[in-house]
Amino acid sequence: MFMLAFMCASAEKQAHEKASRCAILMVHFGTTFDDTRAVTIDALNVRVREAFPDFTVAEAYTSRIIIDRLKKRGIEKHTPVEALLRLAADGYDTVIVQGTSIIDGIETEVLRREADMMKPFFKDIRVGRPLLYSVEDGEKTVGILASKYTAASEGKSHVVMVGHGTSTSANAMYSQVDYMFGAGGYPNIHVATVEGYPTYETTLAKLKVSGAREVALVPFMFVAGDHARNDIAGEWKENLEKAGFKVTAVIEGLGQNKDIQSLYIDHIRNAIDTKDRDAIELKSAYVKENI
Repeated sequence: MFMLAFMCASAEKQAHEKASRCAILMVHFGTTFDDTRAVTIDALNVRVREAFPDFTVAEAYTSRIIIDRLKKRGIEKHTPVEALLRLAADGYDTVIVQGTSIIDGIETEVLRREADMMKPFFKDIRVGRPLLYSVEDGEKTVGILASKYTAASEGKSHVVMVGHGTSTSANAMYSQVDYMFGAGGYPNIHVATVEGYPTYETTLAKLKVSGAREVALVPFMFVAGDHARNDIAGEWKENLEKAGFKVTAVIEGLGQNKDIQSLYIDHIRNAIDTKDRDAIELKSAYVKENI
């Protein structure tokens, strides 16, 4: 039971206890593929419910295109704002919003803004960090993935983990993790992006210089959805094969990995225990500590 930051009571206990009604809102980009949703999004939601029994766990999707497509199939998903308004209407006053973004990019920025917009409806609303936020996050993720793909990255066999990429400076996290694999003793594991940097071209050049002969393409994404099946298992695989490599595509999202799921749960726990301070607060604290 987590009570360091605030006291939470279940709906049943609320009538007898003066405590906050707390919820965790899991926010996913979403996917229309039922198979990957079951082993990533749904699986993590289940683990979060098990890890935080005093919290009601709700869910939201950020992709309106995916929400609309699922609605046509009779599957209803809500946006973060819609889900937060529902929680407020149901009497929840304390909410942890945890996204499953990989980096602190545009999706996370928008999520923070939406949470800020909803502050008047709650006593306390906090946004957990994405998978890769700190150096420690990168090191843990590299350790997990290096352990999983060691056998596929020996000799002339290499692994290329392909992320989405973003147009903001947060994209640099992909290069940082790529460097961490090499610095950690895994020079045959690389990180690339579909829409950012490292690019396909820079990764291809790296593979050629390394003398690689076989390449395993792995989505560096939470779910193995459209990008994994069309860009990675499609275009990237075909282009690398034309370049002379023997290529296999592993259609498996990061969200299927239980150790990666645990990192998201750790971020939720951190958000419960510690409220993030903005830049002004951090700078003021630094000045006070060094006077």
